[in-house]
Amino acid sequence: MTSGIGGFGHQRKWLLALHGDGFSAEERKMRMQDIKNNIMEAIETIVRAMGRLEPPVELANPENQFRIDYILNVSSQPDFDFPTEFYEHTKALWQDEGVKACFERSHEYCLIGCAQYFLDKLDIIKQEEYTPSDQDLLRCKFRPFGIPEAKFQVDKVYLHLFIFDGGRDRRRWVYHFDNLTAILFMVDSSSYNLRTIPWMDETTNKLKEELQMFRFVLCNRVKMFFSPWLQTMTFIVFLNKQDLLAEKVLAGKYKLGDYCPDFVHYTTPEDAMPEPGEDHRVTRAKYFIRDEFLVFLRMCFHDMHNYYSHFTCAVDAENVQKVFNDCGDVIQRIHFVQYKSL
Repeated sequence: MTSGIGGFGHQRKWLLALHGDGFSAEERKMRMQDIKNNIMEAIETIVRAMGRLEPPVELANPENQFRIDYILNVSSQPDFDFPTEFYEHTKALWQDEGVKACFERSHEYCLIGCAQYFLDKLDIIKQEEYTPSDQDLLRCKFRPFGIPEAKFQVDKVYLHLFIFDGGRDRRRWVYHFDNLTAILFMVDSSSYNLRTIPWMDETTNKLKEELQMFRFVLCNRVKMFFSPWLQTMTFIVFLNKQDLLAEKVLAGKYKLGDYCPDFVHYTTPEDAMPEPGEDHRVTRAKYFIRDEFLVFLRMCFHDMHNYYSHFTCAVDAENVQKVFNDCGDVIQRIHFVQYKSL
């Protein structure tokens, strides 16, 4: 049976986390260049943003300016080989309090999500004998070409997944929706205070953009495709990055109500099932975000039997395995009902 994963997020993490036989040495080697590119993108984005923010951010140590000049110069060089001096300059900048202050304001510009993770690991990654760990592979960002797909088995269910990102050229891939059993939609629940990617509307935060994306998919399902397949389409929403959402909510620095005004009057629903020891503020926030997606679904569905949601953390392989086992059971039941009626 076939499924599609869509949304703004690192959908490939789910495939990596389900890689039950582990990763081969060749697979790990292939991602080393991507990890280095992530580091380059991270430090370049931060130092470029320092002068563009309002008010701008100054270096704590002005003598580090030559290091910024170096990074901005090499970032545009094709086939850059990441010499030792690159890591030295990057580490010195990452330790500069001015650069750290700019990083703390990354919600005001678009920064790769794994920036801090890899910048904190510079001393490890620069070693010649460095081999990416499983967590490194889960955190790494890379851009596949075309529409990636994967075939694997979850329990007794064989899944064929096509992975679609949230790019602006949505009509390029929306026509691939035909003959799918389910659409698995990935949401970054922690993105309510983050800017959208540069070529999108800077007044819209990433969570709102994902809501718009979700609505786009639903509207095309209803208005453009009236095949029997799409009339019975199932939507499974992964409300991902629950760990980062909890951190933001408990820190209190970026209040959800400041970015989503409706949250101020929101009441935690009766069907809420908090995790053991979960703070009530986190429970309220994550169910508010869940219900924001339910609003669009209720506009398009007469009933809700074709909708499922899961609170997830893609870098937690155990959590991913459990969620996919649950989804496999759901898809198997749907698949059986569809073909029994033919």
